[in-house]
Order: sequence, then C-alpha cells, then structure tokens
Amino acid sequence: MLRQSGIFRSNQAVTDRVMDSNDLERERGITILAKNTALFYHDTKINIVDTPGHSDFGGEVERGLNMVDGVVLLVDASEGPLPQTRYVLQKALRKNLAPVVVLNKIDRQDARPAEVLNEIYDLFIDLDAAEEQLDFPVLYTNAKTGTASLKADEAGTDLGPLFEAILKSIPAPAADSDATLQLQVLNLDYSDYLGRIAIGRVFHGRVRLGADVGIAKLDGQMVRTRITKLYTFRGLKREETEEVVAGDIVALAGVEGIQIGETVTDPDNPSVRTPILIDEPTLAMIFTVNTSPLAGREGEFVTSRHLRERLDRELLTNVSIRVEPQESADAFRVLGRGELQLAILIETMRREGYELMVGKPEIVLKIEDGRKMEPQEQVVVDCPEAYVGVVIEKLGARRGEMMQMVNHGSGRVRMEFRIPARGLIGLRGALMTETRGTALLHSLFAGWVPYQGEMAARPTGALIADRAGTSTTYALNNIQERGTLFMGPGVEMYEGMIVGENAREGDMDVNATKEKKLTNMRASVADEAIRLVPFRAPTLEQALEFIADDEFVEVTPKSLRLRKKILASNRRPKRHKDSQPVGV
Repeated sequence: MLRQSGIFRSNQAVTDRVMDSNDLERERGITILAKNTALFYHDTKINIVDTPGHSDFGGEVERGLNMVDGVVLLVDASEGPLPQTRYVLQKALRKNLAPVVVLNKIDRQDARPAEVLNEIYDLFIDLDAAEEQLDFPVLYTNAKTGTASLKADEAGTDLGPLFEAILKSIPAPAADSDATLQLQVLNLDYSDYLGRIAIGRVFHGRVRLGADVGIAKLDGQMVRTRITKLYTFRGLKREETEEVVAGDIVALAGVEGIQIGETVTDPDNPSVRTPILIDEPTLAMIFTVNTSPLAGREGEFVTSRHLRERLDRELLTNVSIRVEPQESADAFRVLGRGELQLAILIETMRREGYELMVGKPEIVLKIEDGRKMEPQEQVVVDCPEAYVGVVIEKLGARRGEMMQMVNHGSGRVRMEFRIPARGLIGLRGALMTETRGTALLHSLFAGWVPYQGEMAARPTGALIADRAGTSTTYALNNIQERGTLFMGPGVEMYEGMIVGENAREGDMDVNATKEKKLTNMRASVADEAIRLVPFRAPTLEQALEFIADDEFVEVTPKSLRLRKKILASNRRPKRHKDSQPVGV
C-alpha cells in the first residue's frame, strides 16, 4: 500500500515488513508495538495504525483502536480466523468501527476462500456484530504481488480495489475543527533532542505550533505547557507542520511528563476525554537483581536502582504492564497479559545491557462474592491427525475442556479448548516435544472462572551442579545418561546451577566438572572416543516454562542460566531422601 500510493521513490530500496521496525519483531515475525503511518490516495489522506494480533499485546491494540474509524481485518485464506483474529475483531466491534475483510494469500494451493468467508461470518455473528457491521466488503489479495480483487477467481492488477473499499466503507472522522481542542495521547516516543514525544488523535478543535495548552492529568490536575514542535505523519516519516485540524493523528514535542490516556485541551475551557480502559493483567512474575556468583560480568546495569528505573520507564509506554514492589527492595512483581509479553520485555532488557533474575510465572487470582476466581483461556491447537490423541491427553491433564474439533481434510486437525490460564505455563514446550514440533498453539483470554483446584507440576526434576568449575566432556558423558543436558563442555558453572533436566521425578546433584585421571598405566584396549549427545540450550520462553517454584532464570546480555533459588546443596530441601550426587 505504501509503495503503490507513491510514498517511496521508484528507485528506493525498501525492506520487507517495513512497519515491523523493532529487531525482535523482525526476528520473530510478529508485531509487538502498535505503529502508525499515513499515505495519500487521490488526494485523500489515509491514516493507518498497524496493531499486534496476539492478545498478550492487547494494550497496544486497545490504544490503536482509539485512533481509527474502521478496521481492515486480514485473514489467511487457508488458516481462517485464529484466536488473535477474534480478539482484535471483538475490540473493534465494541467500538462500532466499520470493518473491511481481506482474505490474503489467495494464491496458496490449500486456500479455501468460500469456507473461510463463512467462518468469518460466523465469527461476526458470534461476537454480536450489528447489522451494518455485517454488511462488510470482501477483498481477495496476494500481498507478495501487491494485487487485490473483488472476486476469488479473478486475479487483480494492483491494490486499487482495496483503496476504493477503504474510502467507500470507512467513514471520515466525525470531528469539529472549530470546537474546543480535544487531543488524547495514545502513544509515547522519545527523542534525544526533543525529549518525550506524545502521539495522539485530535478528536476536536485544532493544534497550532507555539500554542499554550493544558494537559488534563489522570489525577484531575490541569498543567499548562506550550507546543514547541508539531508533526504529522507521511509514510514512515514525521513532517513538521504549523497546524493540525480535527481527525488527524499528530505528534507533539515539548510536553514533558505527559502520559498515555491524558488529554491536551484548552486550559481555560477544558474538554476532557474518558481515560482508556485496559483489560487487567492475568500473569505475574518476580523480577529481581542477579545474585549468582557470576553476577556483574556481562551486564552494564545490575543494581536494583537500574532495574526499578527501567521498569518505571516501561510503565510510561506500556499501559498493560503493572509493577508492584515487594518486601525486599531488590525484587519487583511484574504483572502482564501472558508469558509472551513478559518474555519480550525481558529480552528487550537484556539487549539493553541489563542483568536480572526472573521467577516462575504465576497466575493472578481475584476474589468475587467471596469466591476465588482465576483467568481462563480459549486455546486453539492445530496439529497433524497422528497427534490428536496426545494433544487431548496433555490438555486434559491441565484441566482443559474440548469445545470443538474440525478436520478440513488436509491432514491437520484444529481443536478448541477452554483451559485455566495456569495450564498454559509450560504447555507450548510440552506440545512441541510430543508432536515433533508440528503443533501450532494460539490462545485468547476468555474471562474469569471459579478456581479449578490444584494442578500437576513439572513431572521431572533438574540436574544440578554440586560445585563450581568448568564443565568437561568426561563428566557430561556420565551425566547425559541421567537426562537431557542444557549445556556443553567448557561452560563456567557454580553450585546450584541447573545443567540439565532429570529423566525422573526429583532433583539430582551432579558433578559436571570431573576430569579423567591420567596415569602411567594404559588399558589393554584403546580408549573409546567420547561422543556427547547434542545438548538442548533452552530459549528464554522455554526456560520460563521449565523452571519450578524454587528456581530462577538468570538473564544477562550474553547468557541464559537456570539455577536454584538456594544455591548451597546442604541448605536446599531434598525431594528424595536417597538423592545422591552423581559422577563424584
């Protein structure tokens, strides 16, 4: 759309997925942060906000939908609507936004546009869409070639039909440029030269460069300030301007201390918008300073003050995150929407040079009418037919209830479950193992239900280093028979560090630093070459899923280590009385 609208020069080199400018977004192939752009089609300015689809980043979705008057619902012509599709559409319909449905990847061999369109209609009806919202235009696109068509069996030549559908179906902003200024801040950015930059939509009135305005704070106070820089958007760039009228999306500089949800208005005749309503977090995790024997060797920011300042800075731009101080000044309880959201935050911090430790994710409980309530998730699992039984078994053990099963005849089956949110902790890794990496898992928050009772914990124990040193091939060769290794030889270790997963229940202390003793006596046969089984270095998400209540993930810019909260083996409670060190 940006290219065909003339935003880019004909000879300009443009990377794929230009809106996904964050390194993590490009690496993972997902949208994490909501970003806005603008283009012109036949002298009409179209503001576009690209929002994430995953419910873990719902705060970005809820902010983005406040900037727009309609939505383009992009659905894969083969996969059909997924849980994240349902989540974003549900939010859009509640705001009475006009929809345009786009079936993408129409060129796929397994594309089934007619069936997917019926599934979309069923989804709209299930979400109680209004009659006018059900009368949406449908386009069939091939994003790779940049074509759109009004019919599934006709190939398009460009994206003209999509532009026309947007102009025809999505209404222009219903705003009054002569009314009292009403600009709500919906995003924040930062510049080393300009300081904090507020991004929002002008709902009424107009904004002029150098104007004196008032900021209606969330606590009810009115703070006067002056607009020193004023920008509008064109393509991927910001353009300085003298004035912006109602209906446009604008960036303001010179407004220190402003926060998301606050309103910029006339200080003498204020008109304040209702603050943004954000869904409550459902998952919590303890962030604490790194206290391992290897602390401070790889990170730049290692103290509790650094950690607190970084979390406070995250609160400014991420409205779906909550931070609660703990009894210890070195620990903070961070609440979010899900494992993915918190894992992205941790990964971002480690890339910025932070060292920290994080504990096992836990669900957030609340009390309603004297009853303990827990969050529930709607889970959709797509897997080959051969693994249907093991998927049902795994989710059943986590109190999952199957709601629907669909077989499209392509060799894969899609199953829908309702499961307590805590049942998702560690589920993705277990399904990947059982289905040889072929399962696809999607989840969506489905409300609060009465507490479902205790749930089985991790069935296996950990292999724990019983002394400091450097891991050796000789020692790991003896240990690998006991379970799965997380590291290879030549790794510096400390007592209490987890070197692998025990094949049995219960923890096991092991000596991973033992070296082969050399003597003058030679065996009658040549020593066999030691061959280690390839170790499985867990990713950050896998580490968070694996750890138990008495374990931490140590996160540094260069390393991920798993460890016990209590490092000394003689101070840790033993799970089994007969637990003895191995390889001593």
